[in-house]
Amino acid sequence: MKSLLTTAKSFITNLLLWSSFIAGLVASMASGAVLDGTAKTAATFTGIAVSLLAGSRIAKKPRIKAFLSKPSTLWFLFLFNGVVAAFCYLSMDGVKGIATAAGMGLVSLGAAGGLLTARRAPTAKTAAQEPWA
Repeated sequence: MKSLLTTAKSFITNLLLWSSFIAGLVASMASGAVLDGTAKTAATFTGIAVSLLAGSRIAKKPRIKAFLSKPSTLWFLFLFNGVVAAFCYLSMDGVKGIATAAGMGLVSLGAAGGLLTARRAPTAKTAAQEPWA
């Protein structure tokens, strides 16, 4: 059983991590409504960096990692992001459309890679049946 101090530390760590993730998303999306010029660009890229850093730490948590590794989740990410990438490429003009399609396409390809990796990974039962492996 966890001690009260360990539980409190875990709660505060998770709270700060999720708060940083959401603050980074808000900063990257909403900086244009408040700032102009160089400050807007700096706030946007700082928000992107903070949300990516916090999101990558969140994704390493066991429960989140298990959820993201499920085939149903990977299929959803692959299909949804692939469709959105195609739609953005066809409906948006210029660099914004290409950049959005590329970003969504990378997420879709990452999910496809996860599906292929899970399919090729031998299970313990398969490895035990093959004495030459």
